[in-house]
Amino acid sequence: MTYALDPGRPFTEGFRAVGAEQIERAVAVLREKPAGVHEAIHDARKSFKRLRSLYRLVAADAPEFQRQENARIRDMARNLSTVRDAAALVENANYLRLHAANEEQQVALDKVCSILTARRDQIATSETDLNGKIDVTIVNCEQALAALAHVSFNDGRRKSASRLEKGWRRTLRRAARTKCACETSTDASVFHELRKRVQDYRMQLALLRAAWPSAMQAKRADAKELVDVLGHLNDLSTMTSLINEQPELAGDSQNQAHLLSAVIARQEELRTEVLQRAEAVFLDDPESESRTVALLWLEAGR
Repeated sequence: MTYALDPGRPFTEGFRAVGAEQIERAVAVLREKPAGVHEAIHDARKSFKRLRSLYRLVAADAPEFQRQENARIRDMARNLSTVRDAAALVENANYLRLHAANEEQQVALDKVCSILTARRDQIATSETDLNGKIDVTIVNCEQALAALAHVSFNDGRRKSASRLEKGWRRTLRRAARTKCACETSTDASVFHELRKRVQDYRMQLALLRAAWPSAMQAKRADAKELVDVLGHLNDLSTMTSLINEQPELAGDSQNQAHLLSAVIARQEELRTEVLQRAEAVFLDDPESESRTVALLWLEAGR
């Protein structure tokens, strides 16, 4: 099946099936590693993100389950994050290089990319307990699967629609609050929070796409673009923090100056783009949109 709830299926059954698929996908890719260990970790972490968004959608009706499993999944993702985070820094340095303002910045960023690539490779080589971490994650996935098998909901059609309305409204309200905070702040943590809220919205659009496939697909595309922009912004902040702690990673002082100049300029451009895109993604009122989604869900399940 796909990452989507079926309005014609009992809610508990559909919820468990979607969640179990994501857990089983993570276990399978971590065991088999078809494209190598690091790609397996990346794919497993994507499944964990989908799972957390699914669980947030029902937080109002299953608060203890959501809190417990959110913590479990968050810890599993963190357990596998070291090499992936190092690789993300290299990707972001390459992205920044594409937006170099002049030749001096280009040369400086070439050096930064080389240094961060060597750092990524060194971390990957030195992380000797990676297979042990994967084994622990698989055990935790099996525990998460057992917990999922015990969660249940009122499967009445109207109860299910009301549950989704509450979850949708919660997602939009949280996003609206964070978007407002971003309008008056340049704090990296605020924009990082917005990224998480947009990611939830994007994934929940996928979960409920059977209610209105064409509109949900268009919204998902817009949300994905916003997530990508916010991802670059977050990675730039992470890079800046790392360079502040380990300035040698940026090379000499001249290199550091060019890097800082490139980061500041790109951050300003990205923050402006984020606010413009967020305004379009979250155009509708949370109350109105959540009611519409509930009505569409009821109609799709007839």
